[in-house]
Amino acid sequence: MEELELYMDAAKEGMEAAIEHLEKDLSKIRAGKASPSMLDSVKLEYYGTVAPLSQVANVTTPDARTIFIQPWDKSVIQAIEKAILAANLGFNPANNGEVIRIMVPPLTEERRVQLAKQVKAFGENAKVAIRNQRRDAIEEIKKLKKDGLSEDVAKDAEQDVHKTHEDYIKKVDLVVVAKEKEIMTV
Repeated sequence: MEELELYMDAAKEGMEAAIEHLEKDLSKIRAGKASPSMLDSVKLEYYGTVAPLSQVANVTTPDARTIFIQPWDKSVIQAIEKAILAANLGFNPANNGEVIRIMVPPLTEERRVQLAKQVKAFGENAKVAIRNQRRDAIEEIKKLKKDGLSEDVAKDAEQDVHKTHEDYIKKVDLVVVAKEKEIMTV
């Protein structure tokens, strides 16, 4: 019985991890307003090592269209600018010698549709991961049933797994719909 609970908990944790991964992926998608996470992929050479931008500068968004980067060491401002351009994010950084400003251009309708499709793809990947967790949990329940777990307990456990699966699929749908709405809002 204790073993069954461990498998159920593991399945739930796996489903939760899929949701967290989805939210992390979606946070990187530009929805028309500036966000520091848009620059998470930017890495630069800093005193002989490759470091993420967040470790060499303070990245803020004073308004919905501007990203403000203030390096802690002014000598790396050129390297930060080059790293942003090399990351190919579609941004044109402006450097005044002290800080870097990035004006986030508004999204075109065509780009919004592309991003909405990308959001759906991320959502589908999360659903696949959740389904895999369900499948693994049900396989474990069947193994335990062969090892002597009563049929009633096994059936209840399978129903719990299915219910949990459905709940997490609904969560994915809600997250995806919210992000699509954010993207499509002009």
